[in-house]
Amino acid sequence: MTRACNDGLPLPYGGWLAYAAPMLTVAALYHFTRFPDPRALQAPLASLACAQGVRGTLLLAKEGINGTIAGTREGIDAVLAHIRALPGCADLEWKESSAETMPFGRMKVRIKKEIVTMGQPDVDPKAAVGHYVEPAEWNALISAPDVAVIDTRNDYEVGIGTFEGAVDPGTKTFRDFPAWWAENAHRFHNKKIAMFCTGGIRCEKSTNFLLSQGVEDVFHLKGGILKYLEEVPEEDSLWQGECFVFDQRVSLKHGLKQGRYGLCHACRRPLSDEDRQRPEFEEGVCCHRCVDEYDEADRERFRERQRQFELAAQRDKG
Repeated sequence: MTRACNDGLPLPYGGWLAYAAPMLTVAALYHFTRFPDPRALQAPLASLACAQGVRGTLLLAKEGINGTIAGTREGIDAVLAHIRALPGCADLEWKESSAETMPFGRMKVRIKKEIVTMGQPDVDPKAAVGHYVEPAEWNALISAPDVAVIDTRNDYEVGIGTFEGAVDPGTKTFRDFPAWWAENAHRFHNKKIAMFCTGGIRCEKSTNFLLSQGVEDVFHLKGGILKYLEEVPEEDSLWQGECFVFDQRVSLKHGLKQGRYGLCHACRRPLSDEDRQRPEFEEGVCCHRCVDEYDEADRERFRERQRQFELAAQRDKG
């Protein structure tokens, strides 16, 4: 079940409304805690966020909360204060960036089985996780010869940026990681394992999983790539490329500045300018990565959606 609102404003394309606004605050957050009845928390949280004009997506599960929201400084502060008052959330941490236009079309609060889906019922980040490594100390760790660095993100995320020398598991979803590890664990015998992801949540689960598999020396980047890009000067950085984010900004660079990538509105994967020049690309319909993933009925549906978006954009200019 999803609680949602859109402030009564039109949503011309896939739920995304881009409009001129003062600089907005974007807060990415997650917290593992015990919510015996997450459904009881859903409506009050959605109502407050909507009343404050905050938009984005928050996921609630028995294991905690996860999501990204955007709004005015005052609106974000109000929602964060509400979340911190929830059971076990007093020490909630979050990462902030900014956006010139609203990167979300509406506010959604969803109930899920997991706040990040790994499909491993015995994984419990509240029990144990790897050693946290601050961004300032990350370069030294991953440059050590006895450390293997593993990117826990999806293949399309890795495709636009990763750390120098990192192993790409080539997984399409986070759920695929345990099977990849089972097939590749032998490659990392007698190695320390350093793991990273966008904001840290996937590493909370993946490091707990590796500990359960008998790996003793497991580390992960505290605050994820976003915190690293925020705190580590570009001239000292071992990051290569840009970082994919799950909103209409698509990618971020050092200093958390918006990157150069666009989005395929069919498959939600990032697109470079070069990708948009490929013959498989059709605006709003498909790209070279998903051209074989949908049938003609799907593509016609996407074309109609694109036509509606273009008509709405013309009316707005009107």
